[in-house]
Amino acid sequence: MFYIKSAISDDMNINECRICNNKDLKKILSLGTQPLANSFLTKEDLEKEEKTFPLEMSSCPSCKLLQLTYVVPPEIMFKNYVYVSSTTDTFKIHFFELAEELTQMLGLNKESLAVDIGSNDGVLLKGFQSFGVRTVGVEPATNVAKIAEQNGVETINDFFNGKIVGKIIKEKGHADVVTAANVFAHVNDIHDFVKNVKLLLKENGIFVIEVPYLLDMLEKMTFDTIYHEHLSYFTVTPLVKFFNKFGMGIFKIKKVDSHGGSLRIFVKNQSVKFYIDESVNRFLENEKKIGVGDSALYENFAQRVLDVKSTLLNFLQKIKDEGKSIAAYGAPAKGNTLLNFCGIGQKHIDYVIDDNPLKQDLFTPGTHIPVVDSSILDKNRPDFVLILAWNFAEEILAKNKKYRDEGVKFIIPLPEPVIV
Repeated sequence: MFYIKSAISDDMNINECRICNNKDLKKILSLGTQPLANSFLTKEDLEKEEKTFPLEMSSCPSCKLLQLTYVVPPEIMFKNYVYVSSTTDTFKIHFFELAEELTQMLGLNKESLAVDIGSNDGVLLKGFQSFGVRTVGVEPATNVAKIAEQNGVETINDFFNGKIVGKIIKEKGHADVVTAANVFAHVNDIHDFVKNVKLLLKENGIFVIEVPYLLDMLEKMTFDTIYHEHLSYFTVTPLVKFFNKFGMGIFKIKKVDSHGGSLRIFVKNQSVKFYIDESVNRFLENEKKIGVGDSALYENFAQRVLDVKSTLLNFLQKIKDEGKSIAAYGAPAKGNTLLNFCGIGQKHIDYVIDDNPLKQDLFTPGTHIPVVDSSILDKNRPDFVLILAWNFAEEILAKNKKYRDEGVKFIIPLPEPVIV
């Protein structure tokens, strides 16, 4: 038996655009009322009330930003966190290559300082350290910050704010590079965030963010990346104007594969002369061509989301009707959005495998499916495995070649279920 309590307060409903303060927002999609996607439960928690919050998205016709209509206080979401960046080899490589790229681009050395906001277990900063660069991380999750410290990465266990900026400048000096990988979309007050980044940077320093790209989500139907931590869903169009407000400018953009398609955006102070790469205009022109901000684009997306839900649920139900068993691989936040929105629960999925020890022996939020380690495949082998961590599908498939060879079939759920 479990209980779900809806937690809604008026002060957390967002009625204006996070970038331009426009109050005429257009609601485009609702995924219902859901629990926090990273709030896994202990066995004892199953008998307690489980809070849920609205998961809805609106668009700003003025600056073209998409954002959630409701903000859960970050202290609830991030002070104790179960996501660890170093769980997969894919992300270890990704972040090392980012550190290498920035070290070479900026000519960083032992006198340089790299600051990572939302530094998690320190995986990016470890990359900088391998090139001799001084580092400091800022990470609000106490349990994850301890892991970073154990890994030899100095980490300030707090949210990024003006006080933290003052502390870093006093103890370390101004930063040559500030990074916020998969963090910027989590921030409610991005105005204050960028003001503090600018204070922290040297005049000729750069700010680098990575954010999931809205156009990839629309094209690939990866709507499961919508969850309460992701407050904003970015394209380049609103960000160019936004950074200009602070005397900063985007000078380069790269597409990267993480999270189903993300943007790596490079920002400098406009007081420093810099060359603007052709990539910036290329993204802007493409977004204009596709119709970023047009209501028809989002209405079509919302309808397709409903179609995907129906297709996936029917696909899994047919497998169950044939007497077959299904497990899932990966317990990412996006997986919990997908399970809860589609109504996929214990009657469909026997268990979820995850390689992150912090999630093992817990239960998925909302659906309460047990999370276990991969050794279960030798004891209780399913007929099918639904890959919820689809962005790591290649790594998961390679790791489980033995079971595939022995007849276990793996399913990638989006944009439509496919057996691989």
